[in-house]
Amino acid sequence: MPEMMRAVGFTEFGDPSVLQIVTVPKPSPGPGQVLVKVAAATVNPTDLGFRAGGRALPAGVEPPYIPGMDLAGVIDAVGLDVTGPDGTRWRVGDRVMAAVAPAVPGGGAQAEYVAVAEDALARVPDGWSLEEASTLPMNGLTVRNALDLLALPAGSTLAVTGSAGIVGQFAIQLGRHEGLTMIGDAAPAEIELIESFGAHRVVPRGEGTEPELREIYPDGVDAILDAALLGPEVIGAVRDGGQLLAVRPYAGEPERDIAIHLVLVGRHLHEGHRIAELADLVTKGVLTLRIAEVLPADHAAEAHRRLAAGGVRGRLVLSF
Repeated sequence: MPEMMRAVGFTEFGDPSVLQIVTVPKPSPGPGQVLVKVAAATVNPTDLGFRAGGRALPAGVEPPYIPGMDLAGVIDAVGLDVTGPDGTRWRVGDRVMAAVAPAVPGGGAQAEYVAVAEDALARVPDGWSLEEASTLPMNGLTVRNALDLLALPAGSTLAVTGSAGIVGQFAIQLGRHEGLTMIGDAAPAEIELIESFGAHRVVPRGEGTEPELREIYPDGVDAILDAALLGPEVIGAVRDGGQLLAVRPYAGEPERDIAIHLVLVGRHLHEGHRIAELADLVTKGVLTLRIAEVLPADHAAEAHRRLAAGGVRGRLVLSF
């Protein structure tokens, strides 16, 4: 009889009510893996789409489906090939964080135990709570790879939509750190928040974003990181030959030689060394971590409803 564990799961796609605590076999670490005893896992917009059935699943992924991409916890076991007579990089008891894929056999991060590839892991720095650590990996990797795709030289103008969210925040903070002129968007009540991230200028959120950007930069900004998925509503603010990068496919036609980029964080889940670099920037005060609230895992449906309703500032975290 296999040892069992608890996880957040669902057996059919639908609204948040399909989420429940399920009992599934506890995994064992395979070649190149460690087993993480999860303390905290975040709820991201990706989880909402996964739960709602927004994408086809690969062969071999069977219910109950377990969502979640971000986790932090403690190594519980190490695969045989990861250990050796001269020691090992990862040891039982190490505090770690990682981003993982949910649409795989065995599921995602929202479980008591998750088998994680060793190259996906980063150490959790001393002084961090595991709840804080869980908020960094996926969104941090998204922004790091987004800025790499844009490859803007220092002094370039980069506007960010959805600035109050974690992707927007990390983009402003990391972009400013790398010498870019950062423009954020905000509702009136959040202007000071966006300025606190380091935005050089703040423009109205929504319909006012494009005209205000064009007023400030008549020739257009060099690039937009479109975390709010406004797409065609803001591309007019990009200069001819500039760039627009989105975290979902662009829902319009390219224009004026503007390069359209799509950042797919799922291609970067084995970049634990980059999570470690981002963690160092948190320690140095370049990036800041934000938790909206920590909820028990059996409140996952509530977390999904709150996130879908909008206005959540910081990450909702499930504790195990």
